[in-house]
Amino acid sequence: MSIFSDNIRLLRNQIGISQQKLSDDLIITRVRFAKYEEGKSEPPFEILKRISKYFHVSIDILINVDLQKIPLDSLLKMEDNRLLLPIIIDKSGRDYIEILPYKAKAGYLSGYSDPEFIEKLQQMHLPFLTKGKFRAFPIEGDSMPPHNDKSFIVGKYIEKLADIKEGKTYVVLSRNDGIVYKRVYRKPKRETIFVFHSDNIGYKPYEVKANEILEIWEHVCSFCTQEFQPDDLGVMNVKDMFQQLRLEISELKKVFGL
Repeated sequence: MSIFSDNIRLLRNQIGISQQKLSDDLIITRVRFAKYEEGKSEPPFEILKRISKYFHVSIDILINVDLQKIPLDSLLKMEDNRLLLPIIIDKSGRDYIEILPYKAKAGYLSGYSDPEFIEKLQQMHLPFLTKGKFRAFPIEGDSMPPHNDKSFIVGKYIEKLADIKEGKTYVVLSRNDGIVYKRVYRKPKRETIFVFHSDNIGYKPYEVKANEILEIWEHVCSFCTQEFQPDDLGVMNVKDMFQQLRLEISELKKVFGL
């Protein structure tokens, strides 16, 4: 038996319907569904999508997470059933803020929907953050000054991409780029494409399709584990000036064919 077969049997029994009724709703034969539930065969992608939508459980949860070990109420739904987010609360019912350490960052893309992975993350409370689901992410590189390698961004989970505010900064988990922290814009006349900008002008903007986005967290606060030195921002400003000058010279060379 597989996790998938165990999950669909569990979900079917929870809503109290027969294999025949579920098969009829999925527009497949009962014999075919029974083979999925018994682990004797695997459904093609199109049938897998129907099962996912029927139970309101994402495909990655269906095939990777043993739902017998966790209550479904501890999973947070995202629009279009694209993903369910495990959430951890304390004994009084307050949401923890999970902290993703640097050492776990590489594994987040494969573990973001795994409750066991999320439970192992460090946790904290911030009393001024009460409404919403929050998580802290480590920042690397110099693309979003003044945040640097010693900074963490605390983000609020955004359930619908339609709620993204133009020009605000977000921590984004995507299939191709993993975790990034960028300023997000919509591409004009293309609602399904977003443009990610760095505040450091030395980095070029790039496009990301909506269906590549797995999670998005709006910046609500940040903290740094190493204090800024007085010269840090000044150095960054000088660097930006030279980068801007270099870009302008490059553009002039193109105009004059040099």
